[in-house]
Amino acid sequence: MEMMYFNIYQRLRDCNIPAAVLDEIFSDKKDLDTLSKSWKALEAKGSNGDEIAEEISKIIFNELGDDFIQSSPNLDEK
Repeated sequence: MEMMYFNIYQRLRDCNIPAAVLDEIFSDKKDLDTLSKSWKALEAKGSNGDEIAEEISKIIFNELGDDFIQSSPNLDEK
């Protein structure tokens, strides 16, 4: 299971989610369970890892809000 989490972490980091945000998500059992269930549900629908990471990163950026996105350097608009 840990390898799955490592894979998810790396894919989301590759989608420009800051490590500090990922660390916060991965350190909270409830958040990690939600992320894991969402990831598995999208896999079950036939999405590949890159597609899933892109969709989830959009949700994370949406939850963080515009202030965070504008203050983050080198991020494409999500």
